[in-house]
Amino acid sequence: MAGLSEEELAVRSGVTISRVKEWVQAGAVRPSTRGDQSFEPADINRIRLAESLLASGITLEDVRAAVADGRLSFGFIGDLFPDPVDYVTGSTFGEFAGERGISMELVQQVHERLALPRPEPDDPIRADEAEYLPLATMALGLGFSDAALTRFSRVMGENLRRLAEAQVHFFTSEVIERLIEDGVAPLAAWEQSSAVGNQMRPLFRQLLTWVYERHQETYILDQVIEHLEDVLRGRRPRGRIRARDQAIAFLDLSGFTRLTEERGDEAAAELATTLADLVQVASRSHDGAPVKFLGDGVMFHFQDPASAVRCSLELVRLAPQQGLPPAHVGVNVGPVVFRDGDFFGRTVNVAARVADRAGPHEVLVTDDVVRAIPDDVVRFRPIGPVELKGLAEPLALHLAEPATP
Repeated sequence: MAGLSEEELAVRSGVTISRVKEWVQAGAVRPSTRGDQSFEPADINRIRLAESLLASGITLEDVRAAVADGRLSFGFIGDLFPDPVDYVTGSTFGEFAGERGISMELVQQVHERLALPRPEPDDPIRADEAEYLPLATMALGLGFSDAALTRFSRVMGENLRRLAEAQVHFFTSEVIERLIEDGVAPLAAWEQSSAVGNQMRPLFRQLLTWVYERHQETYILDQVIEHLEDVLRGRRPRGRIRARDQAIAFLDLSGFTRLTEERGDEAAAELATTLADLVQVASRSHDGAPVKFLGDGVMFHFQDPASAVRCSLELVRLAPQQGLPPAHVGVNVGPVVFRDGDFFGRTVNVAARVADRAGPHEVLVTDDVVRAIPDDVVRFRPIGPVELKGLAEPLALHLAEPATP
């Protein structure tokens, strides 16, 4: 494949030709030893990395000196990013948007909603952005409400951002930092691991697609079944935003903040991971699912209140066995609204307040939960009306216990 000329490298890297020459002199990029003095595509990202170092306050002379004495090299970037995304030749965001009748405000909104950096009109536009940006106008043209698109975009962008951050953090902490701890120099650690990273990226992309499609399949079938049940039972389809009776539980770990202060953030992260694994397994075995993790706790959801209480009792029992601090849970049942992967409403708020009131190893539930569960499932011990923060009137609570001692 033909290499890039100096001019092509400058355009595709978003810098001037004179800057390319400077990076060649500094040793950040090296032209081919062939007679054409061309550059390889990976040099695009080498220049971008070098420019980022300048933006962080490091000088070009610092880079040149580090390369000269072997402390710095940009060679491994070719393994991490062998096929970099480049910029559209001579086009800015403002020009691209104007040519296609897209407002610059919309372009900026799309990036912000997807948790991407906000572009300015004079910024060069990347080829991948030029390919996917028109999807925003297509979505608007299909008649979706702007509010719905905003919510969906923010949920997708933020979760994908966190996923990418977690993946890179995992690679850095488990591969790079372990090599450095074993005495490998930082530059050598990156050079040794970059080939592994290049192999992992497509595998992770395939895994991401597979997991997403499996979850999507589950939720599509769930919605199809729900609507067919309505038809077969002669019911009218439910509204777009519907409140339905569901069971919501909040679990918290007692003394988590104190433990974090004593043992440090790494220990806290390990405990949070252990809790997440425990909740995933336990809730699914009771036909429930975690909704969101809250650092020292979790909110989870069940269609059946009896399953919610049984699962909560199991989690309270298993938490200490997994090396976790004592857990306490609050459970409530009632109408909730589902939107953007989360549940909302008074039922949710009350469940959270009940969890706050529960002591270590306790599962507290509301009157509504007791009324919704057959007597032989679990035992309930009344503890009387309790004043809860944020509620106007005291709420009758019950301590849940296993049906058999």
